[in-house]
Amino acid sequence: MEYKEKKEIADKSEMERALLRISSEIMERNKRTDNLVLIGVRTRGIYIARRIATYIRKIGNVDVPMGVLDITLYRDDLGSDPRQPIIHKTDIPFSITGKRVVLVDDVLCTGRSIRAALDGLMTIGRPEVIQLAVLIDRGHRELPIQADYVGKNLPTSKDERVMVMLEEEEAVDKVVIQEKVR
Repeated sequence: MEYKEKKEIADKSEMERALLRISSEIMERNKRTDNLVLIGVRTRGIYIARRIATYIRKIGNVDVPMGVLDITLYRDDLGSDPRQPIIHKTDIPFSITGKRVVLVDDVLCTGRSIRAALDGLMTIGRPEVIQLAVLIDRGHRELPIQADYVGKNLPTSKDERVMVMLEEEEAVDKVVIQEKVR
């Protein structure tokens, strides 16, 4: 399936404001940061989690541990793709048992990726609580999953795709809506 850019939704400064707001909300809601950890969902969730950790360091003068979660093996569509899945490393160098985990991803849509992430986390340990932070929430839920922290709610059609572009991957920070090429 091929897509083309339809509309830019957020530029670098809008993304930075959204991530700063999310970081502030995380600090407000989690008064004790000694028990707080961030887990970025591979791939773009990692970079967003790093940015949130940087903002939390600036706001609260505290370093929040950060880990990386690969959800490939926990996806419910794993067998439906004839290609061999590429499995990356999960890197969570601390125990999550008893911790306040903020799971971070770029876009929340159906909720299936987050369900896979929850399954992955539960095989690693038993957190006190798991909260969800996403840059974009586009609706279209198929599972009862809701983000605790949202940068921007962005209603879209099912024929559209939201692409979060990050300097670390695409050499630019912006969010665009793409549409199918007919």
